[in-house]
Amino acid sequence: MEIPLVGHAAPRSGDSTRFAVLGPLTAWDDGAVELPTAPKTRQLLALLLVNANSPVPLEACLDELWPSGAPRSAVQSVHTRVFHLRQALAAAPSVGSLEAAKHTLATRPLGYRLRVARGALDLASLEESLEEARLAQAAGDDRRLSTVLRAALGLWRGPTLVDVRPGPQLQAAVAGLEERRLTALEQCVETELRLGLHHELLFELGSLVAQYPTHENLHAQYMIALYRSGRVGQALEIYHLLREALRDDLGIEPSPRIRRIQSGILTASPELSGPAARPRAGLSSDLRGA
Repeated sequence: MEIPLVGHAAPRSGDSTRFAVLGPLTAWDDGAVELPTAPKTRQLLALLLVNANSPVPLEACLDELWPSGAPRSAVQSVHTRVFHLRQALAAAPSVGSLEAAKHTLATRPLGYRLRVARGALDLASLEESLEEARLAQAAGDDRRLSTVLRAALGLWRGPTLVDVRPGPQLQAAVAGLEERRLTALEQCVETELRLGLHHELLFELGSLVAQYPTHENLHAQYMIALYRSGRVGQALEIYHLLREALRDDLGIEPSPRIRRIQSGILTASPELSGPAARPRAGLSSDLRGA
């Protein structure tokens, strides 16, 4: 299931080939770079990119491409696929030759390393944004935290490596990145609720709870946003939908926290009241569209 997009941005790196894995596997260099179409070659490139600037052992490549057991021709197949990747890189203006491509995608002892310039991989840009978010959170700067988290979420152009058939290592990497995406989105919503943006979050949260019918925290956030927007009946209905989904799918009841929120809505608890809504004219364009 996809998380609603809040915008997207390609990584910037100056005069170097840029890559993106937070969505379809893509490369830019004064225009799109034509990447190989063979599924295992793209899978190998994705593995090198999620480990960019670090050596990837040949054994790891074999395990990723042939998890059920590599054929006798597997090592030669990896060498051939690396050659095809170098050919694609050589066609990029900032690389320019097969010899330069061998430096970009370098053979290391018992493996390979793909060199990627600073700012030339969306995954690295994500790490930088999340580090900025940690600093903003530590400083208690909710406005900055919201802005940085929205920028981080905007790096996704769809599900991570959506057009690559993953093996065990990529599956783990993709699952981890999608979990980080959802965690960042939850933190962003929580921050924006503290900023009084409950009205602006209603559409986004409505989409999220439809996609994650048993995700308690998203439902809690939606219930609070609805309550603060004066939609008490709808907030209570969301609780009942969550309860039914948890019972039917997992055989459990809502957590004490969710039940406390429901009780607070029923009793109009002051604890559920948030800050006054911020004027719409003061919002950034990406939040107005949320």
